[in-house]
Amino acid sequence: MKVKTILVSQPEPKVENSPYFELEERQRVKIDFVPFIHVEGVESKEVRNQKIDLSNFTAIILTSRNAVDHFFRIAEEMRFKVPDSLKYFCQSEAVAYYLQKYVVYRKRKIYVGKRTFDDLSPLIKKYKGEKFLLPSSDQLKPAVPKMLDDLKVNWKQAVFYKTVVSDLSDLRDVFYDVLVFFSPSGIKSLFENFPDFQQNKTRIAVFGNSTIKAAESHGLVCNIQAPTPETPSMTMALKKYIDQVNKK
Repeated sequence: MKVKTILVSQPEPKVENSPYFELEERQRVKIDFVPFIHVEGVESKEVRNQKIDLSNFTAIILTSRNAVDHFFRIAEEMRFKVPDSLKYFCQSEAVAYYLQKYVVYRKRKIYVGKRTFDDLSPLIKKYKGEKFLLPSSDQLKPAVPKMLDDLKVNWKQAVFYKTVVSDLSDLRDVFYDVLVFFSPSGIKSLFENFPDFQQNKTRIAVFGNSTIKAAESHGLVCNIQAPTPETPSMTMALKKYIDQVNKK
């Protein structure tokens, strides 16, 4: 079956040159974006119940823009003045640059990884004497605490925000040729919203091994997978598949 419609389970890209828009134009397909999950901040009272005192920490590990937003939100709600001496360990340049929304970048001690959490390991190890706070969601990858424990640093996790299933009732009677997923949470949202979902002729595109496992555990057939050596991005994987089936 040819592909004419695609639903991506994420917010619509804000950049004009997104490869999704190029894919839509060149392949002549319709792509819709609907986030299957969203983030909600926890209340400062809930953070206090986790026995978190922000003044006890000398460094903070930031893995995402959400972590940045919710750290400063909680600090404000707790009326905690973030000290200039606080060290920021950011998973990527994108996260580090996002800090400029809250602090004067050049006046802070900011350490930046290349892309993954593992990239931060040498930097954190270099400052083992610090007391690290890891503001995170309620769904933290097990590899993160394991790495920090292996480094034998003084650290503590705090749940500042939660991943919540979105209401998808508007999609109940809508059919797409391809559904695109990027996390097990997206698969979870699909079946929480539509417990009786049947794949039938719908093609499922998945990004990452954990997403593949989640999809298959629900009996879904993964027709499109990324990343692979040939298709490192989801848009490349979609293009390759569309090229194959739309030429028939």
